[in-house]
Amino acid sequence: MAHTSMAYFPCAEGMGATLLPALMEALADTRAFEGNISIETYLDQDNPDRILLWEKWETREHYEAYLAWRMETGMMDMIGPFLDGAPEFVHLGAQD
Repeated sequence: MAHTSMAYFPCAEGMGATLLPALMEALADTRAFEGNISIETYLDQDNPDRILLWEKWETREHYEAYLAWRMETGMMDMIGPFLDGAPEFVHLGAQD
């Protein structure tokens, strides 16, 4: 069964528009990463400084390997200055 996860990035005021293009560019590597099924990017319609990634992976292990790779490559350090708090990662289990 596929693994679904959500990554929420609470951007500092006015930084969503700056961070979003960098995230969008990085998604090509995400889509090419082993085990990735899909990734969608969302902006909160009421607050453009809230970015959400909705991700599908073959397994949670694939997602965990991807996240570790992002940490190793410095992606999380790069986006840190744009954020107003820590990113939140949620792992979802389908109930239907």
